[in-house]
Amino acid sequence: MQKLYVVGLGPGGREYMTGEARAALEEAELLCGYTVYIDLIRADYPDKEVLATPMTQEIERCRMAVEAAESGKTVAMVCSGDAGVYGMAGLIYETAGENSPVEIVVVPGITAALSGAAVLGAPLIHDFAVISLSDLLTPWETIEKRLRAAGEADFCICLYNPSSKKRADYLKRACGILLESRDPQNACGWVKNIGREGQESRVMTLSELMEEKVDMFTTVFIGNSSTRVMGGKLVTPRGYENKRK
Repeated sequence: MQKLYVVGLGPGGREYMTGEARAALEEAELLCGYTVYIDLIRADYPDKEVLATPMTQEIERCRMAVEAAESGKTVAMVCSGDAGVYGMAGLIYETAGENSPVEIVVVPGITAALSGAAVLGAPLIHDFAVISLSDLLTPWETIEKRLRAAGEADFCICLYNPSSKKRADYLKRACGILLESRDPQNACGWVKNIGREGQESRVMTLSELMEEKVDMFTTVFIGNSSTRVMGGKLVTPRGYENKRK
């Protein structure tokens, strides 16, 4: 049976990939993906056939991957982080449809929420919400509702795609919404280029975060009302100390 792997690469370095991901890439005859993500692994697989497309060509990319698999090739569609978290897994299933002869295998990876949290300490130990600030596929009104609900529910929050040239003020707007229900001193942080060259991170308050300049390669973390800064790291208690009382 023809096989199409949808592979989460994690942050990008080989050391962050799972054994299952490496095995899928080794087996694949054709590597398919967004140009930036293909470049992360191209040197490790110099003899593999490659099919890369620029940003915003996701539908075309998935169509070509499915067609290549249906023609008999073993294909690996690569995504950064996890293929099922803002990745290509869902679109691959939609593109293949109900009656495709291709076996689709989703290979999980380390998403930015997890790899970034590890850099900052332990901010996601308790319940948390992951929200993308990109309104390319989701209306800003919907994003606002999700931010407001997560803020009022006191979730720890991880923000993907916090800013871009066209969305320069979106993080500031998001912080403004959260300040409706959160203390300005609420502990926060961000990590840029997680697991890649040029990795940076910073811990700050929510009011300070509101003025930060970040980009699309940055992941933002907003603690809940219990999150503290300990030794320069973000730590969210889960409540074990209450269990001992």
